[in-house]
Amino acid sequence: MRLLVVNVNTTDAMTQTIAAQARAVAAAGTEIVGLTPAFGAPSVEGNFESYLAAVAVMECVRAYAGPYDAVIQAGFGEHGREGLQELLTVPVVDITEAAASVAMFLGRSYSVITTLDRAVPLIEDRLKLAGLDARCASVRASGLAVLDLEESPVQACEAIVAQARRAVDEDRAEVLCLGCGGMAGLDEQVRLATGVPVVDGVTAAVAVAESLVRLGLKTSKIRTYAPPLPKVLQHWPPAGA
Repeated sequence: MRLLVVNVNTTDAMTQTIAAQARAVAAAGTEIVGLTPAFGAPSVEGNFESYLAAVAVMECVRAYAGPYDAVIQAGFGEHGREGLQELLTVPVVDITEAAASVAMFLGRSYSVITTLDRAVPLIEDRLKLAGLDARCASVRASGLAVLDLEESPVQACEAIVAQARRAVDEDRAEVLCLGCGGMAGLDEQVRLATGVPVVDGVTAAVAVAESLVRLGLKTSKIRTYAPPLPKVLQHWPPAGA
């Protein structure tokens, strides 16, 4: 089984971190291929960059030449999963939805700990669109920029733990979700600090994707995710992609 794990930003070091976390939980026989988009922002921290990332991720997957069994979109709250599902028949798993879905098996309510405050509305909207918001106690911002996770890991972990504790103590969250692909690998530290289950979106997405593939399930092509209508696209793919 081969899973494509696609970073939503152009920072290759973060792609490697995400791919390593995915490999750590993948079953024997599952190959993880980490992909970095050819264009876009070095970190995705707002609507403009998120929509740009959606295009970049779709083009990255479209251009991949080898076979694969499922795709994981490794951006928390980012747009584009629906577009990928139109383009592909294999399962497409978004780490936002994977993390929240898994969290709901583990407790009555969950909270998401993310990066900057401006990311909070994007995540809230994504959870609402997916029908996963009813049991979300809160989405909390650590105040970190995405690249701080790579550049200042100790301070980043401290900031995430501080908000995680508040989510448990003040918001009554029973499970926590790490709300950024770049937080991959911090779940154990946050669990030890808070005493509640912590779901990393990347690892959750790997488990979900593997299960869907083993069950022989594919994306429905009736109505919502039917293939795009045949058209001649102007100036596509973008220059330099």
